[in-house]
Amino acid sequence: MYQEQKASLRETTSPPSGDETDIVPIEPTTALAHPPPPDGGFGWVQVAVGHLALFNTFGWFNSYGLFQDYYTSELNLPLSVVSWTGSVQVFLLAAISMFTGRLFDAGYFRSLIAMGSLMQLIAIFTASIASEYWQLFLAQGICGGLGAGLLYCPIISCVATYFSRKRALAIALVTSGGATGGTIFPVIAQQLSDKIGFPWTMRVMGFVVLFNAVLMLMFARTRLPPRSSGPVVEWAAFKELSYSLYTAGAFSLLMAVYLIYNYINHYGRVVLGMDETASLNTLLIANAVGVPGRILPSLLSDAYLGPFRTLVPLTMASGVLYFGWIGVRDPSSLYVFAVLSGIVNGGVQTISMAGLPCLTTDMTKVGTRTGMIITVGSFAALTGPPIAGALIDAAGGRYLYMQIWAGCMMLLSGCFVAASWCAMK
Repeated sequence: MYQEQKASLRETTSPPSGDETDIVPIEPTTALAHPPPPDGGFGWVQVAVGHLALFNTFGWFNSYGLFQDYYTSELNLPLSVVSWTGSVQVFLLAAISMFTGRLFDAGYFRSLIAMGSLMQLIAIFTASIASEYWQLFLAQGICGGLGAGLLYCPIISCVATYFSRKRALAIALVTSGGATGGTIFPVIAQQLSDKIGFPWTMRVMGFVVLFNAVLMLMFARTRLPPRSSGPVVEWAAFKELSYSLYTAGAFSLLMAVYLIYNYINHYGRVVLGMDETASLNTLLIANAVGVPGRILPSLLSDAYLGPFRTLVPLTMASGVLYFGWIGVRDPSSLYVFAVLSGIVNGGVQTISMAGLPCLTTDMTKVGTRTGMIITVGSFAALTGPPIAGALIDAAGGRYLYMQIWAGCMMLLSGCFVAASWCAMK
């Protein structure tokens, strides 16, 4: 039986059977106070809300390649410098997750959505009028990252409380918002930047974010009552071997999983000599195929394997693909690589998040414990892209060092996740 079913059993008082001796049921009083998730109903509305939230956050982040390419050409800055804005966005999103997770548990879900959306809008519209890199860094990197951080962990935690048997599918549909946004934003840039200029193109993207934010505020609701007391950090969680190993796996994963979205179009334009439109298409494709790449593994996870046994081969495949990137020598091969890596890395992002609630026995703490792992991973998200950029610069513009390093990080992540699954048995 897969891990989501184990999570469902944890929320009830039913004892485990067969080889599920690793399940530790919670106290009966807790189970009675919080009935099992409905696995549907109004939960699907929250999935739609989550999809829009990920559209606005990771859809924007997954499009950073188009901003990075524009900034390097317009501001004449090296990749290792410009990539800091993108990595700081993801870092701040993840770094504050242990605080936003605790605030979600305390009942501030809609307030977090409102404040996070407001900060995102301020970031986009101020970045559109910035003329120097430090201004872009403060707007897009700092303000945008904090705004996204107020949304991300609460959204994932909220959806997790509505689902048990179908949790991986629900989270897949939520995280597909990152692929949807990562497709729509580059299309907007591709169609409008030559006609109205890049600043106004960013403002158009801002109006799209505003529309999504209004819908989110209209329909966002939590299922469980607030947990008013409790620490921001539950240090005892790290005494659980499976939790600590999964944290290490998430850290390694976040070092490399987003590099494809940061660098693939730059690789096409600078290394392979593709024109700007063709190179941007590779980023668009990598994001677009992430939708089926997220949903198909989640169906497999829900039906047969569970998130841990699904994530291990996905991370291993991602590592192999990064090594395979070394052999990409022409545009046709890059398009193939964009499809394969977009599918696999989309699955990695989704299933890694679906695995987090399975590490929590008491769902009233899901925000806190999920946020703790995301916060630890934030330091990987901060340093990963700049390390990649520095390796490219150190190699004189060649990608070899970066490709080897990224492949090793993904393989290491798979080893940690496999060890975490073994520790749960």
